[in-house]
Amino acid sequence: MGILLFVIGLCIIPSLIVAIIYQETVSIISFLVTMVICLGGGLSIMIMFPPSLIRIKARDGFLIVSLCWLLASFISAIPLCVSGAIPDFIDAFFETCSGYSTTGSTILKDVEALPKSMLFWRSFTHWLGGMGIIVFATALLPSIGIEGMMIASAETPGPTLDKLTPKFSDTARNLYLLYMLFTAIETLLLVLGGMSLYDSLLHTFGTVGTGGFSDYNNSVAHFNSPYLQWVIIVFMTMCGTNFNLYFILFRRGPVAMFKDPELRLYLFIMITSTLLITVDLLGVGGYDDPFKSLTDSAFQVSSIMTTTGYATANYDLWPTFAKMLIFMVMLTGACSSSTGGGPKIIRILVCLKLIRRGVALKIHPTRIFTVKLNGREVSQETATNIANFMFFYIFTVFAGGLIISLNGFDLITTFSAVITCLGNVGPGFNLVGPVMNFSIFSHFSKFILSMLMIAGRLELFTFFMLLSPHYWNPDKA
Repeated sequence: MGILLFVIGLCIIPSLIVAIIYQETVSIISFLVTMVICLGGGLSIMIMFPPSLIRIKARDGFLIVSLCWLLASFISAIPLCVSGAIPDFIDAFFETCSGYSTTGSTILKDVEALPKSMLFWRSFTHWLGGMGIIVFATALLPSIGIEGMMIASAETPGPTLDKLTPKFSDTARNLYLLYMLFTAIETLLLVLGGMSLYDSLLHTFGTVGTGGFSDYNNSVAHFNSPYLQWVIIVFMTMCGTNFNLYFILFRRGPVAMFKDPELRLYLFIMITSTLLITVDLLGVGGYDDPFKSLTDSAFQVSSIMTTTGYATANYDLWPTFAKMLIFMVMLTGACSSSTGGGPKIIRILVCLKLIRRGVALKIHPTRIFTVKLNGREVSQETATNIANFMFFYIFTVFAGGLIISLNGFDLITTFSAVITCLGNVGPGFNLVGPVMNFSIFSHFSKFILSMLMIAGRLELFTFFMLLSPHYWNPDKA
């Protein structure tokens, strides 16, 4: 916890610099107060409880990660609340949970009314949460004395976390170097397209972290630039891809990279959905410009599928077929080990293979059918874990929907709010659509939705297993 507080304190520095540049006195004071709390508290905890003396078990990683994400969201809400940018703490907590979990849902009715530095801090939480704050701490402080792999595996967005180098701290550092490279390249391309450096940084944070916070009420549509939209489309798609594949690309070439079945299904779903929506919009959606239709379709499909959540069009006004496709990609999510959320394409792929095997066994009961990925057989344990996750995901959607329904809103609003928060997507449908916000919900519902964001980002089991009595009883663990 001490290390996390210290790292958050350091991460406030860029936002403090922005506050100084724009001469936002209240924001400066708010950031300084938070920095003192984080740096002072972090150093005190590290001195009193040296990490080198801590010995953790694998099961402890789940508790550490869950508490770290909750603590990060809690602490990061302080400057938003103290400055008066978001005076209600539950609202501020919702916003930072949405930031770190890279969800992008917001309670703000007028985003542009916030100080520049607070908008920067709000978007920077996307960048920190995208690759994982524990992975970031491991990359920044490799000698913390705790098994980084053991802890980071509990927050990794996907079924597995591959070690690219013998030391996990080196793996974390390599991942963040690639992450920073994407950040630098996209920022440059957005600046070349006419965005200011400030706007470019904020939208890059939201893109590479697949978060979706913008500093404008109408999101990326504010710029009305096809060039900027296509730059963001490309980087949303890239950051929704398994980051380990880029190292395969560098080492073995593009052929080896595109042999990955998850990547092929990911691109197939994205391209097919884009083309179908394009045709639908041209046919019955009121569009008469094919390029405009293709651009809007590609942007919204990539935005929702990668769980970024940016908007250039109000897809709530699209034909039912187009909206159904948007809803379907909302339920698939991005690739494993990417910055995206959702159930993940790899799980969808394995489930499809399990269905195919089930049908085949009905036809040929005596034959032996194996499920394979990349030429390797998927173990029974892995298949069971994936099936368990999918069932738990569906159960959580319905349980969350039942709780949120106490607000009395319509069925589509209620369920899409739960699905979009649990999947870390951002916008939903109807009252939480791309041009709406989550301010309509009660404090209790905002807290529940905040917990769903964190639970979804931590792959459900990491978060919810803490509610099990067996977890807290060493004799039953």
